[in-house]
Amino acid sequence: MDSTTQLTALHTEPVTPVRTTGAPAHASGPPRPPARDGSVPSGPPVYDPVGPSGSLHLRASRVLDDNWTGTSTVPSRGLYPHQWSWDSAFIAIGLRHLSPLRAQTELETLLGAQWADGRVPHIVFNPSVPLDAYFPSPDFWRSSTAGRSAGAPRTVQTSGIVQPPVHALAVWLVHRADPGLSRARSFLSRMYPRLAAWHRYLLHRRDLGGGGLASVVHPWEQGMDNSPCWDAPLGRVTPAPARSFRRADLDHGAPEDRPTDLDYGRYVRLAADYRDRGYADGGGEFAVEDPLFNALLIASEHALARIARELGATGTARHARAERLTAALVERLWDPAEGMFFCRDGRSDGDGGNSRTGGDRGSGRTGGPGALIPERSVAGLLPLVLPALPRDIAAALVRTACGPHFGLGGAARLAPSYDLTGEAFDPHRYWRGPAWFNTNWLLERGLRLHGEHGRADALRAALLDAAGESGFAEYVDPFTGEACGALGFSWTAALTLDLLHGSPGAAPVVSPQGHDALTDTAPGADAGACAGTGGTERRLFGFGTEAKGGDRG
Repeated sequence: MDSTTQLTALHTEPVTPVRTTGAPAHASGPPRPPARDGSVPSGPPVYDPVGPSGSLHLRASRVLDDNWTGTSTVPSRGLYPHQWSWDSAFIAIGLRHLSPLRAQTELETLLGAQWADGRVPHIVFNPSVPLDAYFPSPDFWRSSTAGRSAGAPRTVQTSGIVQPPVHALAVWLVHRADPGLSRARSFLSRMYPRLAAWHRYLLHRRDLGGGGLASVVHPWEQGMDNSPCWDAPLGRVTPAPARSFRRADLDHGAPEDRPTDLDYGRYVRLAADYRDRGYADGGGEFAVEDPLFNALLIASEHALARIARELGATGTARHARAERLTAALVERLWDPAEGMFFCRDGRSDGDGGNSRTGGDRGSGRTGGPGALIPERSVAGLLPLVLPALPRDIAAALVRTACGPHFGLGGAARLAPSYDLTGEAFDPHRYWRGPAWFNTNWLLERGLRLHGEHGRADALRAALLDAAGESGFAEYVDPFTGEACGALGFSWTAALTLDLLHGSPGAAPVVSPQGHDALTDTAPGADAGACAGTGGTERRLFGFGTEAKGGDRG
């Protein structure tokens, strides 16, 4: 087998998270380097709050400190008192600028709860939190019993579903923040087998449509839990009786801003049915191929290839796989008439075409069974983060982002989560219109990657303004920036730090060929797509620099 396969086959050693103290973000004192065996001397975590835009930087640092539990970071203290999967990946990306050690620990804690079949659960439960503080709680998921055949861990309670795979990208960026610390602690060599198993699970167990893309089996897995994209697939699901569960989320948010009781009953029914099947994939009523979920899987394949190179393998096979997945994404989910990607409903009665009604758009492409779901979500813009995306598709995505449906640079301060012109649009209801910081951070990176530096700079400035003005809110009104949801939200603070530390136009971290700052000087894909933007340098992968949600199940 090749060297990348050998790395994948390495024995996965137990991950014991390093505990760091809960000293405040403004604690002083020099960093304490780890011993050569990876142990950490006592003392405060490595924090340096003195940075660009100091006040905003310090406020964001304090949010992360307030939400730190000792081994991980909760999204918010009240509404989300446990560890969430994609939250922790975004948190680690920002936390690396304050404490690379704590960022490593964040990811180690999450991946330490990985199941034997490779899945990374979307919640890792804190046993010190009362069961009634959050629903669905550990006694609903019953991971150690219902998930036994799938290899759920016995020493920690988790959920049984997953979230978008941002983790390899986060691991690579955290490593680059302090390569010496990473090597001293064997961070990459311990993380690589777990990440490889995670990707293997998604690429094999979750290829439910047979076209190479991963499917989500619950709206909570895609991360945009209450999106109108799920309305049609959920319509087939018989809701659980309202008396069978208590919604803890309504203790922390206005009902008009949260999912309806009917939708929540359907979420509970899907999760309970999945649990009762022993978390076996392929037999449920909900199976959707989502463009954001798969774009992040592809981006993380590129990052995993770079990790393999760092560990002595070539990474060529992983880069090639990422490019094949990009082609499959275009083949199955791209609609050229609409200029964006759409979700595919794997349980619908499509006729094998690739149109949003299951018919032929005249593109010559056939996407397999199921129909594209006729709802415009910000998820359909975010394949813009992919380096091998065809040039014409990147240009069309920029036009769509700037057009009437998303209003970027015009009607909206930040890109909304859902179509501004859609019948289901609501600027305050969870994932049905508000703007979220993680999706806009991804959009900023995608714009910069494809040469739209002016538009990316404007979005970066708007994100920083909105984060500070809203008190690092969970999400905001896309027009006014009014705070919605929880305040002091961890990924908002973390991605604020990443934007503060990453100067506009900085060199990318990962490219398909594995070079840290490779560029292609061919004419930009999207020059002139939005007023005041454009450029000739097309950066191949624009996540960060090397300078030094809600109803989640």
